[in-house]
Amino acid sequence: MTYPTDRPAVWFVTGTSRGLGLDLVRQLLERGDAVTATTRSTGRLLAALGDGVDTARLLPLSVDLRDEEQVAAAVRKTTEHFGGLDVVVNNAGYGYLAAVEETGDRDVRDMLDVQVVGVWNVLRAALPGLRAQRSGHVVNVSSVLGLTAVPGWALYCAGKFALEGLSEALAAEVADFGIDVTVVEPGYFRTDFLTRDSLALPETTTEHYPAVREMVAQHLELQGKQLGDPVKGAAAVIDRVVTGEGPLRQLLGSDAHAYATAKVRALTANVDATAATAPATDHPAT
Repeated sequence: MTYPTDRPAVWFVTGTSRGLGLDLVRQLLERGDAVTATTRSTGRLLAALGDGVDTARLLPLSVDLRDEEQVAAAVRKTTEHFGGLDVVVNNAGYGYLAAVEETGDRDVRDMLDVQVVGVWNVLRAALPGLRAQRSGHVVNVSSVLGLTAVPGWALYCAGKFALEGLSEALAAEVADFGIDVTVVEPGYFRTDFLTRDSLALPETTTEHYPAVREMVAQHLELQGKQLGDPVKGAAAVIDRVVTGEGPLRQLLGSDAHAYATAKVRALTANVDATAATAPATDHPAT
């Protein structure tokens, strides 16, 4: 059992001023747990929580996840302030919609800095303590688009695909230390993820990808109509950690399950189609 049962747990959550991260913080505080909440704006976080939430067990920190020293300092402050650390949730991220050809070098680096480098910074800072106490839980918030890719989402998918690989390897590496790992794969949730506050677009586009332009317009119109309930999503993540029961990947939403099912079927068909030809590149048996 990686979750403490004799005291409130200590959580370290990134990306908390809106969306799933905000609901996680709110519900964790209502449970009586202790939370370090990192964000680009602690003022926005506190305003979003409002006066109805007891913040006595909240440590809000403004952290640039791309800065390894800032992240390490935040983890140290957590253990000093609360006396330990039990659960790490890597939730920070944003969307980006563009064709591959339209995606600039800076756009690529900025996305991967947040979705991959930032997560790695958190893990390097937190894992030594979890390993030493031989317990803990790491939750990496990916997306169903970490399992399957669709046109216009290439950069976002690239970051989430990387997070999936990182998480799968990490789970095997830390299992012997009593550390659990969960990869959360949401579908479309009714947060502000599809607003221009959370969704990045390219500076310039080309006329050669009209289907991508149509897809972007459809997604902007989808805002407020998404299928998933972030309150229920946050509760499901917490339940997975508290009970310690569940597979590595936690799909959230019937749309996510449908996307994942289609990908598994397509991948199975691809593997089956190459079953006869794959061995052709082997050295002859001796």
